[in-house]
Amino acid sequence: MTAVLWQAGDEEPPPEGVLSEREDGPDPVVRGPERREERAGMRGSRRHPAYCDPVDLSRELEEAAARALQHAESDDSVSGVIATEPSPGRRIYLCSVDGADGLRSWLAVGADGAPVTSRAELREAVSIAALCEIAADAAAGGDVDGLRERLVELRETEAPEGIELAEEAARELRAVLGEPPYLATPERLDAIGDATRRLERELDLLAASPLAAALKGSQGAVGELQREIEAGYRLPLDA
Repeated sequence: MTAVLWQAGDEEPPPEGVLSEREDGPDPVVRGPERREERAGMRGSRRHPAYCDPVDLSRELEEAAARALQHAESDDSVSGVIATEPSPGRRIYLCSVDGADGLRSWLAVGADGAPVTSRAELREAVSIAALCEIAADAAAGGDVDGLRERLVELRETEAPEGIELAEEAARELRAVLGEPPYLATPERLDAIGDATRRLERELDLLAASPLAAALKGSQGAVGELQREIEAGYRLPLDA
């Protein structure tokens, strides 16, 4: 299909704060228990097999937030939790902690509730979380639902050859992206990449892939985020 519905030049570089804004900005990717009702309705949705059940993951996020608060001051609050699994079976939860002074700090806890004090483990978790978010934001130019609507309109008005394959690829990408909460894993990153490349192939965009451009330019953003989190980490980190 030769109709191009978004241009690689329309893709903006990843924002400076990949997973969150600075001290007074919006919360990170996944928030606390106030979204339980929204998540509870996701059981019937299609999910990629690499992902865990959203309701179970929501419970894990709340438990991680409670454990992080054990290492915080009484007037601190956990404003967000990002679930990561840098390698199979090794969960690390990145928790943003907001103080009464408005400053944001960070603490990572493992599945057993123990705080992460290894700099290498923390960097692994931050890296996969950032890369998964960058990939999701770049997929389909950042608006897969809008793209699907434009594909439907194009099919109804012009019916170009290959439009059905493009629609199928867009549906697959939407299913892979899923709904929050997310578990950031190498498998999720690969799945987003595979589904996006299929869609780009159907739209003749492989030569100027927005996803490839975003990931190629992600090293600086990931490194900056790692430095930011380490600088605001609540516990000393091992070398």
